[in-house]
Amino acid sequence: MTDIARRDRTAFVVKWVASVIQIFGYAGTAFGWTPWNLYLFVVGVLGWLLVGVLWNDRAIMLIHFVALGAMLAGMASQ
Repeated sequence: MTDIARRDRTAFVVKWVASVIQIFGYAGTAFGWTPWNLYLFVVGVLGWLLVGVLWNDRAIMLIHFVALGAMLAGMASQ
C-alpha cells in the first residue's frame, strides 16, 4: 500500500468516525446530555481537523480549529 493510499484510507475512516461522533453530539444536545454532548463534539472536531491536515485542506482546518477554540473556551468558562 502506498503512502498516498494509506493516507486516503486513514482520512476516509477518520472522517466517518468523526461524523458519527458529532451526530451523537447533536443527539446529546437534543436530549440534554450535558456535558457529554460537548465531549463528543470536541472529539468529532478533532477528527475533522485531522482530516483537514491529511487532505492539506486549509478551509477544513480553519473552521474546525476555530470551532475547537470556541468550544474549549466555552467549556473553560463554565
